[in-house]
Amino acid sequence: MMASWFRIQAIFFKELIQLKRDRMTFGMVIMIPLVQLMLFGYAINTNIREIPVAVVDQSQTSLSRVLIQTVRATQVVKFEREFQDIKSAEDALKRSEIRAVLIIPHDLGQRVARHPSSGFGSYASSDEETSRPIAQWVVDGADTAIAATIKSLRNMPLTELVSVKPANRNTPTFEVTLFYNPEQRTAVNIVPGLIGIILTMTMIMFTSAAIVREREQGNMEMLITTPIRSIEIMLGKIIPYIFIGLIQVFIILGLGYVLFDVPINGGVWSLLAITLLFISASLTLGLIISTIAKNQLQSMQMTIFVLLPSILLSGFMFPYEGMPVAAQYIAEAFPATHFMRLIRGVVLKDLEFTELTFDIYWLALFTLFGLIFASIRFKKNLG
Repeated sequence: MMASWFRIQAIFFKELIQLKRDRMTFGMVIMIPLVQLMLFGYAINTNIREIPVAVVDQSQTSLSRVLIQTVRATQVVKFEREFQDIKSAEDALKRSEIRAVLIIPHDLGQRVARHPSSGFGSYASSDEETSRPIAQWVVDGADTAIAATIKSLRNMPLTELVSVKPANRNTPTFEVTLFYNPEQRTAVNIVPGLIGIILTMTMIMFTSAAIVREREQGNMEMLITTPIRSIEIMLGKIIPYIFIGLIQVFIILGLGYVLFDVPINGGVWSLLAITLLFISASLTLGLIISTIAKNQLQSMQMTIFVLLPSILLSGFMFPYEGMPVAAQYIAEAFPATHFMRLIRGVVLKDLEFTELTFDIYWLALFTLFGLIFASIRFKKNLG
């Protein structure tokens, strides 16, 4: 039987009217491509600039100051701190307060004079076998993109330090030492971060439909007749999924260690504590979505809307330092960004629980206020 154009047209207008009334779906149609365009066109940047670094200037000469200014002029790094000793700088590097340290030695002047690129005639060439890099970079190698960018400065010319034309040379300008992932294996960086991505996806998706599912299945009436408080319902909803999240962490870390030889340097209790905090924060975010959405379709749309920037801005795929300042502020609002720093700090750098206070406090407060907000949003009535 031939399809009737008039009946198709009637259904077509009916769907348009329904879409117009469903403001959440209509909003997602506009916002999802807009957010994707803004993220990939503005926030995501693989050309990393102004990496936060520190300097340990043991020379304290005009030559060392010129060297610092020369490196700063490349705009690859941004000197944010200066330390008096190497130990303090390495501690800051371990806590991810900076991503690299430039160590300028006492004998900077002699090293520049002996360096092949200084062009000091036969003196330089005769001592080429004894020449050394003029300074050293100590880099946080946990992020391979950051490490590769710093390594690009390895053969930086010395034309600003000596007014001669650079000569052909084999000795690099800087020695580069990589901490935490000296072999620059991608798996070492990816596997710990993958824990945050998997937990973000599963925990939010599990709980984002929790309340609306009860409403659609008709179970809300039963909850209304019980003496259960809103906060008790919220806690009861998230506790079962905590164990599911822990199982996922065990699978990822266990297989990462066995199959890809990813080191697990941190303590078990620190790892367990930060994982529980992040799982709780992600589940709370899912509950907030569940209390706002009116049906499971809306909850899924809102989940996707939250997951996209959460994953892309967390530092898992693209370096956090490569994002504009505005995008970094947005990234700080998502639990995944804080957990990415925590899990890599514990697993790769053996950081203690007490050394990660900012991100820990943030996840704890997010969970607390998120539960309060979800409890207020939840109404124990059919309306």
